[in-house]
Amino acid sequence: MTAPALPAELAAQQEPAPRRRQSSSHKTRSALLLLTPFSLLFLGVMIAPIVYALVQSLFRVQRSGLGLGGGETLFVGIENYITALQNKDFIASFGRVFGIGIVQVPLMLLIALVLALLLDAAFAPLRRTFRLIFFLPYAFPAVIAAIMWSFLYQPRIGPFSDWLAAIGLDVNFLSGDMAFFSIGNMMIWGYTGFNMLIIYSALQAVPEELSEAASLDGAGWWQTAWNIKIPAVRPAIILSAVFSIIGTIQLYNDPAILSKVAPGISSTFTPIMAAQQSAAANNYNLAAAQSIILALVAFVLSFGFLKFTQRKGAES
Repeated sequence: MTAPALPAELAAQQEPAPRRRQSSSHKTRSALLLLTPFSLLFLGVMIAPIVYALVQSLFRVQRSGLGLGGGETLFVGIENYITALQNKDFIASFGRVFGIGIVQVPLMLLIALVLALLLDAAFAPLRRTFRLIFFLPYAFPAVIAAIMWSFLYQPRIGPFSDWLAAIGLDVNFLSGDMAFFSIGNMMIWGYTGFNMLIIYSALQAVPEELSEAASLDGAGWWQTAWNIKIPAVRPAIILSAVFSIIGTIQLYNDPAILSKVAPGISSTFTPIMAAQQSAAANNYNLAAAQSIILALVAFVLSFGFLKFTQRKGAES
C-alpha cells in the first residue's frame, strides 16, 4: 500500500528548507570572515594592552643597592592601587579635569547644536563651505593646534593680551588662574566641529515633511527646531556627550604643550600626565595602576551618563 502523495503546495514549501539553512550558514561564515580582521586588530590594539597593564599593576619591582640591577618582581596585589589613591597629586588631577569638563562639555555641545541647526537651515550651496569651515579646527593635528594656541596665549607675542590691554584689561592666559579657561577654550575650538558634524548628520535623517507641516501651522524657525529637530537628534547629542566626557577625562595634549610655557600647569595636571610622571620615575607598575583607575573612571562616568539619559528619556 503506497503512502498518499503530498499536495503540491506542501512539497514546494518543504523543498527549499535545506537551501535556506545552507544560505544562512553561508552568510554566518561570510560575516565572521569579514569581522576577523577587525577582531584581531581590536584584540591586539585595545584588549591586549589593557590586560597587560592590569597584570603589571599587580606587581612591584624591588631594587636593592644602587638600583643598577634589574631588581626583583614581587606580587603585591592592590598595593599599587592603594598608593595611587593616596597620591594627592593624582587625585587632584581628577578634580581639575572634572572642573574643566563641567563647564566645557555642555558649552561645547550647545555651540555644536546651534551650528548644526544653522547649517541645516542654510542655503544649500553654502552648506558645504560652512561645514568645512566649522569642521576645519578638528582636522588640525592636536599637537600642532596646541602649539599654535601656546603662541596665541603668550603675553608678548599673542594678540589676545594686546586686544584686552587696549580696553584696560591685563590678562595673562598662561597664569595659574587662567589655565582652566585657556585649556577649555582650546578644547571647544578643536572639538566643536566634530560634534557638530555628528548632530548635523542626525538632522539629515529628520523628515522634511515634519518641518513643512510645522511651517504650515505657523511655527517659526526656533519653534520648529525646539519642538521637532532637537528632540529628533537627542540620541546624537547623547552620543556626542559620551565622547566628550571620555575625551575630557583623557585630556593630555593641550595641558602637556601649555605646561612648557605656562608655569601654572604642573606635570601632574591631568590623570594621564600624573601616570606619565610615575612612568618617568621608573615606577611603571604604579603608572599601570593609575591607568587602570583612569579607565574605570571613564567607563563609570560615560556609562552612568548614558544610563541616566536613557532613564530620563523613558520617563518622559
